[in-house]
Amino acid sequence: MKTYKNLYEQIYDFDNLHKAYLEARKGKRYRDEVLEYTANLEENLINLQNHLIYQTYKVGAYREKIINIPKKRIIMILPFRDRVLQWAVYRVLNPIFAKSYITDSYGCIKGRGNLAAIKRIQYWLRLLERDKRPIYVLNMDIRKYFFRIPHDVILDIIGRKIADERVMWLMGVLVNSNNTPFGLPLDVKDVGNVKKITGIGVPVGSLNSQMIANIVLNEVDQLAKRELRIPYFIRYVDNFGEISHDKNQLNIHRAIIERFLHENLRLEFSDATIYKVVDGVAFAGYRIWSDRIQLRKATALRMKKRLKHIRQQYAEGKITLEKAVSVFHSFTGLMSHCNNNSLRDKVHEDFVLTKSWLTKGLTK
Repeated sequence: MKTYKNLYEQIYDFDNLHKAYLEARKGKRYRDEVLEYTANLEENLINLQNHLIYQTYKVGAYREKIINIPKKRIIMILPFRDRVLQWAVYRVLNPIFAKSYITDSYGCIKGRGNLAAIKRIQYWLRLLERDKRPIYVLNMDIRKYFFRIPHDVILDIIGRKIADERVMWLMGVLVNSNNTPFGLPLDVKDVGNVKKITGIGVPVGSLNSQMIANIVLNEVDQLAKRELRIPYFIRYVDNFGEISHDKNQLNIHRAIIERFLHENLRLEFSDATIYKVVDGVAFAGYRIWSDRIQLRKATALRMKKRLKHIRQQYAEGKITLEKAVSVFHSFTGLMSHCNNNSLRDKVHEDFVLTKSWLTKGLTK
């Protein structure tokens, strides 16, 4: 395996820090904390640079936000200064690790996404249908992935490729975040009302976490593609899929991957199901056939719930018209790739924005 040295200087290079600042402020340039940072930009970047040079950098305090739509989730938000630093690290390290990613890994990778993933699956189904034998799918999900990744596993995997002690020091600082607890017990149901665990987990919503998520699960991708030689294997973040005519082979692969997760990454499946492709392949929020694509029922229900919540927020003056319309367009974009005409018509019909002071109440 090729290793990389002399990367730390690239991270704290002033030009890299400035480009990181530009990335971090995208879509947020008029927020108070961004405006405040920008007002003394050169001074702030030099200060961050000095903390990196002298290895005195410490991660700022995370702000925790509970999101209830579509389901209850914990989002961890860093101060803007730390988001700039994460972009500086990402710009240097991510291209190195991305070189080894398999073609059919689609989560948190520029130029790829769930739409590309479902199109790939549809292409595979069309190929396999030429053989008249039954087609089977193996779906695998990791249980509480972001909340259960062990920190020592993260640093060990990164350290195999990054032979720069100062970069590894910085990654240790970022991963451990002053011993901030990110982990959750496996059996927890209410994520907002539980004591978190140190030594495991990465903060959801962090750029650093997106990179780490791919670095760690690339180990499984390499097992599937390089050792098991699985031709129709795909991953979207922590969801894996394999398609085959051979159900017995799928069972064997499931057992091997499950053992690898347990022994090498200390992770486990929340679900690993094998089923025949009759009602479509359920993956990344869609249900996919060779001739059509539909939103899964659970995805459609979450979308309707989210849009209802947006209507209510707009009526109460909690969000702008621009924000409400932006969310609506994101969902219509989601449906534009599907064969869900009746659902699309219903969503357009129901999405009527009114102010609560103009009416006696929202239509339920």
